[in-house]
Formats: sequence, C-alpha cells, structure tokens
Amino acid sequence: MVGAVQGTDGTKGGERVSNPETVIQQQIRLALGGESDLTLWRNSTGMAEHLDQHGRTFRQRYGLAVGSADLVGILAPSGRMVALEVKTARGRTTPEQDQWLALVRARGGFAAVVRTVAEARAAIARARMGAIE
Repeated sequence: MVGAVQGTDGTKGGERVSNPETVIQQQIRLALGGESDLTLWRNSTGMAEHLDQHGRTFRQRYGLAVGSADLVGILAPSGRMVALEVKTARGRTTPEQDQWLALVRARGGFAAVVRTVAEARAAIARARMGAIE
C-alpha cells in the first residue's frame, strides 16, 4: 500500500513492518511529538537507484550522512542539536554511527543511543540540562 502510515503496533497498511527499530522510532516520535521545545525528524539514510532520461541507472545517497542518527532535531530555545540513535534491546551501533554521535557531542550537540520511549524521554531531559550524552 503506497503512502500507508505505520501504526504503533508495528503494522503499515495492515502489513507487518520487518524492522523492529522502525517501530521503536515511531513510538518515540509519537511520545515526544507533544514536547513544545523539541522538534524531531526521522533521518532515513541509504542509497537509491534511479533511471535517467536515457534509461541508465544511477545511484544517489540520501539522508544526512553515513552513520547519522535515526532521529535528529532541535531543542528550543537554545537551538541545540539533538541526535537519537534508536536500537533494539540487543542492537549495537556501527563504527560509523559511533563516529557521528561523537562528532555531534564534540560540536556541542546532544547525542544518545536509546532503546525505549522511556530512555528517549530521559535522554531529552538530560539534553535540556546541558548534558552531551
């Protein structure tokens, strides 16, 4: 189903979504969506294939960067960058993700790995207090 909205139960247009991290991301976005001082965006990254007008295939990267966080945003009124890398209970970050999170922190932003809505809420509370992680 094209354009279907994913539900919090892990379905998309009645079909099961295969990536459990996607379900957690959506739950976090819904839970934090009412925070008046926080704006979060879903940052999908990857490679897309397109056909040009001559029928040739070319590849194009999308998203912020390889390893960039799943959810990125701004915390008001400071304008501070927030980056949340969403993982399942046993999920592990890649070296590229670790590097990107470290860069956000080194530049004064807040970056954390979160696995649940409760962890995301706690991370945002730390960000509000000036923590980097």
